Amino acid sequence: MSTVFNFTFVPWFRSVAPYIHTHRGKTFVVGVTGEAIAAGKLQNIAQDLALIQSMGVKVVLVHGFRPQVNEQLRAKGHEAKYSHGMRITDEVALDSAQEAAGQLRYEIEAAFSQGLPNTPMAGSTVRMISGNFITARPVGVIDGVDFKHSGLVRKVDASGIRRTLEFGAMVLMSPFGFSPTGEAFNLTMEEVATSVAISIQADKLIFLTEIPGIRMDSELPESEDNPIDTELPLDAARKLLAALPPPQRPTDTAFYLQHCVKACEAGVERNHILPFAVDGSLLLEVYVHDGIGTMVIDEKLESLREATADDIGGILQLIEPFERDGTLVKRSRTEIERDVAQYTVIEHDGVIFGCAALYPFPEAKTAEMAALTVSPQSQSQGDGDRILKRVEQRAKAMGFDSIFVLTTRTMHWFIKRGFVMVEPDWLPDARKKKYNWDRKSQVLVKKFK
Repeated sequence: MSTVFNFTFVPWFRSVAPYIHTHRGKTFVVGVTGEAIAAGKLQNIAQDLALIQSMGVKVVLVHGFRPQVNEQLRAKGHEAKYSHGMRITDEVALDSAQEAAGQLRYEIEAAFSQGLPNTPMAGSTVRMISGNFITARPVGVIDGVDFKHSGLVRKVDASGIRRTLEFGAMVLMSPFGFSPTGEAFNLTMEEVATSVAISIQADKLIFLTEIPGIRMDSELPESEDNPIDTELPLDAARKLLAALPPPQRPTDTAFYLQHCVKACEAGVERNHILPFAVDGSLLLEVYVHDGIGTMVIDEKLESLREATADDIGGILQLIEPFERDGTLVKRSRTEIERDVAQYTVIEHDGVIFGCAALYPFPEAKTAEMAALTVSPQSQSQGDGDRILKRVEQRAKAMGFDSIFVLTTRTMHWFIKRGFVMVEPDWLPDARKKKYNWDRKSQVLVKKFK
C-alpha cells in the first residue's frame, strides 16, 4: 500500500511544485458565499486557505451572509425584500445583517484558530485582521425603489489592506461599509471582493459559489455534453454577458460573471468562479492545470511567445519524456541553449506546457518545425494548434513559402492541419544531409502559397 502511495504522491507533488513557486508572494482575494458556510463547508475552506497562505500567498477573505441574514429576518418575523438583484435593507434588515456578520466573523476566526494534532491546521498560525477598510455610499432610489441602508463601495483603503498583508496576516472583510458620517451600509460580498481586488490589484479574484462555473453553452442545462468552460477569454465573457438578462439570483449565469469581467477589465489578471460543493475546489483550481471552475482571463496577457534563456529548463523538462519514448529526437542542453531563440513556447500561470522550434533554410525559402511538444496535462485544449499558428506566422514573416516537419508518430495530426506527405528527397540539401534514414521519419510539408 505504501509503495503504491509513494508512486502516486511523488509525481503529484512534483507536478504541483511549479504552481507553488508561481503563486508565492501573490495576492488572492477570495469571496466565500454565505451559502457555503451554511452548507457546513467553512472548516475545509479554512484549512485550504491556511494551506495556501502557508505556501506564501497573501489572502484577503470576504464572506457573504445572504442566508444568515434571511434566517435572522425569519426569526424576527420579517420578510426579506429584493429588487434589481439587490437586498432592500430596512432598519430590521440592517440589524439582522449586523447580527449575522458578528456571528459569522466569530465562526470564521474560530475555524482559523484551530490547531489540533493530526489535522491540516496542526502547526498553522493564521492571524486574521479586519477593519473599516471600506467607505460606502447609499444605493439610493432606483426606478422608484428606495434601497434604504443598502450601499455601494465608494472607496477602498488599499494601502491599509496592503500593509496588513505585508504584516503576514490574512485580511477578513464583512460586506459592510461606513459613510464619512459613520452611517452603516449593507453591501454585497461580490461587490466588496471585486472592489478590493481592483484596488489592491490582486493577482486573483476567486468566488466560491453555488454554481460549478460557466457552461460552454449557458442556455443548455448541466450535462456531460455541456461542460464547464475552464478558461474564458475576456472578450468572450463580455459577449456572453451582453447576451444574458440582468441577474436576479446568485444562480443566474451573469451574477458572478459580471464581477469577474469588471475585475478583469480593471487589471486583475485572473478571475475564478468555483463550486463550494466540491471539496478542495480552491486547491484544485490553484494548483492543478485544468482547474475545476471557470477562469476569466484577459487574452492580452499573452501566454504564447518566443522563448528566452530563462525557459531552457522548462523546455528540457517538457520534451524529456518524449525523447525517452522515442517520439522526439534527443537534444542536448547545449543544443537547446544555442537554439533557444528559435523556440516558441506556450505557458499557463508561468509554467511551460508546449514548445516548438523553427529552423530556417533561407536558400530553399522554407523552415523546419521541430520538437513540437505539448504536455499531456494540456493536450486536446488547442495548445498545439496555437503553437503551430505562431510558428507559421514566424515563417511567413521571414518570407518563406512553407514549413516542414519530420515525424514518426504524429503524421495524421499534421495532415489534418494542411500538411502533405512528400519524399525525403524534397528536403533542402542542408537538411537532407542530416536525415536519419534508419529512423525513417515521414516528411510533411505545409505550403503558404
